[in-house]
Amino acid sequence: MNITVYLGASEGNDPGLRQAVEELGTWIGSSGNALVYGGSKAGLMGAIADSVLAAGGEVTGVEPQFFILNEIQHDGLTELIVTKDMSERKNKMIELGDAFIAFPGGTGTLEEIAEVMSKVSLKHLNAPCILYNLDGYYNDLKSLMNLMIEKGLSTRERQEGIYFADDLDAIKRILMENSD
Repeated sequence: MNITVYLGASEGNDPGLRQAVEELGTWIGSSGNALVYGGSKAGLMGAIADSVLAAGGEVTGVEPQFFILNEIQHDGLTELIVTKDMSERKNKMIELGDAFIAFPGGTGTLEEIAEVMSKVSLKHLNAPCILYNLDGYYNDLKSLMNLMIEKGLSTRERQEGIYFADDLDAIKRILMENSD
């Protein structure tokens, strides 16, 4: 399974983030799955790629040309796909993915996973969309999604396929339940 993970090119200020992302990457690499991610060597992005590779897994990076010009690409990947811009990058990452995980990240992570959430809710994408709710990171988004239902702007059926997982074990369960 190709697991597309969205996350930041910064480390953040919580050392637990790096530990959790390395745990996720080690599991992806050792479980026979493959990682699709944004292609950077920096921050949490670099940490997940390195941990998947160290565990014997394959890593495909998808990076826009302007990042290559700034030399922030990871040079040790199984494959690096260079796109002309961020829109093409998002489309390619969705095309390659069989499952999608948003690790705690910034506005770019949120924008990328929001597109996946929309495609899942419209039934244009039949793949699990998991928000890694590490230490409650996505609690406010979860509350907002419940408010959407409460206000009649969304439904439980529309949100099927969108999951909030508090830890790696929950992610594994969701992926096992959704594998065909």
